[in-house]
Amino acid sequence: MELPRLDPGVLARFAALEDLTGTLSDALDQLGLRGAVPAMELPPNLPGARVVGQAVTVRNVERTGGVTRNAEDGKSRMGEQEAYNLAGPGDVVVIEGLPDASNMGGQSATLAQRAGCAGAIIDGAYRDPQVSRELGLPLWARGVTPITGKWRLQTAEINGRVRIAGVSVDAGDLVAADEAGVVFVPFEQVEAVLRAAEHIDQGDARQRSDIAAGIDQAALAQTKYK
Repeated sequence: MELPRLDPGVLARFAALEDLTGTLSDALDQLGLRGAVPAMELPPNLPGARVVGQAVTVRNVERTGGVTRNAEDGKSRMGEQEAYNLAGPGDVVVIEGLPDASNMGGQSATLAQRAGCAGAIIDGAYRDPQVSRELGLPLWARGVTPITGKWRLQTAEINGRVRIAGVSVDAGDLVAADEAGVVFVPFEQVEAVLRAAEHIDQGDARQRSDIAAGIDQAALAQTKYK
């Protein structure tokens, strides 16, 4: 019911990284961790979108009974709205979902935004794209669909472990996303990844400065920046 919380100062340091997901991906490589998902798999809905927050997780599974019968029954078993009740301001909703049916519609996006969620990562589809755009709510998902999830999926778990593009994500893990993709950092590894990322970020800044200063390529090649 309650997430382990990171210090706001730690989140601010992540957000200050110049090349957010690229730097974090490099840091994960150095530490032997896997957690980066490229935008070619989960593209953002908003140009220039960028978020850093903690994961509130939702796991959806296929619903049995058949679409027509479930629609006649009239009872939705989608429960992602419960995640918004547990989310704190700045949290990121992370949904393991179905690829063709909607795992988040316009009403759901409105509730997420009202709850203060920074955005959502959806391994699956969503619908009503104009609503999330108008709200300025950034989403990273496999695509958009007109097909409702109400009669096709059910929420099996909130704040349990989910898999997003093959990456395991637990509630409370750090989520960083921008135009290049999404990076998940396990809660227990946040400090180590942040130290590595800041070292890489500082090296990149020095390299950019040297390039701008006109230092020749031979000297640049011989300088260790990371």
